[in-house]
Amino acid sequence: MQTDSRTTRRAMPALLFGFFVMGFVDLVGVATSYVKADFSLSHTLANILPMMVFVWFALFSIPTGLWMGRHGRRATVAVSLAVTAAAMLVPVVHYSFPVVLVAFALLGIGNTILQVSLNPMVAAVVKPDKVASTLTLGQFIKAISSMLGPVLAGCVVAAWGDWKLIFPVYALASLLSLLWLLLAVKPDSVAADDRQSTSLASVRSLLKNKKILLLFCGILCAVGLDVGINTAIPKLMMERCGLPLHEAGFGTSLYFFARTVGALAGAVILARTNPADFLKITIVVALVATTVFMFTNGMWAMGTLIVVIGAMWANVFSIIFTFALEAAPGKSDEVSALMIMGVAGGALVPPVMGLAADAGGLTASLIPLWICAAYVLFLAFRKN
Repeated sequence: MQTDSRTTRRAMPALLFGFFVMGFVDLVGVATSYVKADFSLSHTLANILPMMVFVWFALFSIPTGLWMGRHGRRATVAVSLAVTAAAMLVPVVHYSFPVVLVAFALLGIGNTILQVSLNPMVAAVVKPDKVASTLTLGQFIKAISSMLGPVLAGCVVAAWGDWKLIFPVYALASLLSLLWLLLAVKPDSVAADDRQSTSLASVRSLLKNKKILLLFCGILCAVGLDVGINTAIPKLMMERCGLPLHEAGFGTSLYFFARTVGALAGAVILARTNPADFLKITIVVALVATTVFMFTNGMWAMGTLIVVIGAMWANVFSIIFTFALEAAPGKSDEVSALMIMGVAGGALVPPVMGLAADAGGLTASLIPLWICAAYVLFLAFRKN
């Protein structure tokens, strides 16, 4: 792919809008509460929904990398956007719990393909010294998209009385992103020596490295807590604050707003601070806030704690990812594939939370989140 300034100016807006589509995956948080109410599901059944989204990161990350090596980044991103659009159209055709599971499974597959392919595609069209800042901008746009999801769902309910109308809006946005990509970005040539050398065996061999194994578990916990609290917030706000569902979803937007601010602040602080020390401080605060949150009632108190947890958790994934790259120098491709597989933690933690909620109530469902935070704190102190 060309990297001249004219090509970059033309391609970059389309690619950055791809990060906005990437944020659609976080709709699963508020959608879990709506689906639970629509079909009178138990907590365990309802929390299968996020599992259906994030399990694909474990299954599709490496195959996507191999496919991308053969067909190119542009084609891979295009496939991801098409799959995302299809996922959002499925519930429009028919709305039932099995169909919703299929829709969010497709959303997870599309998002996996998008996360694997979009970052290297952006890196290919910007100057090397601009890659980090551009990818940070992309994550900021993704965070804005995640924050707007619950707000948009609430507005749709307030205006038309049916939260499901958010699906055609997201489908249209995905199709526009696909069209913009095809028009603005030229196909990338795929030479034989540029093809991915990553394989399942090479990635699996990294797990023999104890540091990598511990950090992989850290990614599982980091994403698991992020997705878990995303799904728990609306239900907790309804139970403890007496809010209707379309208002309780704004608690999730508050969480993503805090993550957005925390990511921007973290980018500045980490330029001047040791990442391990920064991680220790933020996780101690997050762990204390999570503990208090487990037993807190009242909208203002819960909202404050949601902001604290979101801000403190905003940079955990990127710091652990950096630790992993440092632990296996010269194997960045394999490490990246393995860490992206770790996003499947979003599929593991919510079902455990659902079982805990059915057994002991919503407060008990937060115990797995506390354990995740405690494990990441262990990693932070072990780093030194």
